[in-house]
Amino acid sequence: MAERFIEVSLDKRGVSCTAKLLDDRAPITCAAVWDALPLGGDVYHAKYARNEIYALIPPFAPQEPPLENPTITPIPGDLCYFTFSNTQLATPGYGYEAAAEQQGTQAAHANQATVIDLALFYERNNLLINGDAGWVPGIVWGQIVEGLDAMAEACQDLWRSGAIGETLNFRRA
Repeated sequence: MAERFIEVSLDKRGVSCTAKLLDDRAPITCAAVWDALPLGGDVYHAKYARNEIYALIPPFAPQEPPLENPTITPIPGDLCYFTFSNTQLATPGYGYEAAAEQQGTQAAHANQATVIDLALFYERNNLLINGDAGWVPGIVWGQIVEGLDAMAEACQDLWRSGAIGETLNFRRA
């Protein structure tokens, strides 16, 4: 298979970077993301993982990918995929408004809603542990290959200046 690339952007800040899909390590996740592109939504900066920005979006894969190419210690430039139920994200500590998209989409096979977290890690020393849930492994499905420095600078600005009105988007390059 030929290498595939996507653009990851913070549109309001006018910053983008290029990521290579890791088809050899996470083929099911890469196929699901690629087939669903473009994807994106309101951006958030992580509270627990440290140097992470992410968008929470409704499920898009015909079936949720298995935990392939997992990590709990993402490195700068990793793109990760997480699946959460709405009950995992419904505690007041997360700060999501009650009517937000983050409440998830009802899964056809279960009596709980599901939400997908597409994340970009921009600096070192990340650890995917959550005070409420413990270890939260993610699927590493992409790696930034160009523009990480500018994106990291924009992520730091997002942390300091706020995320309101900003979106994190994933598109085919």
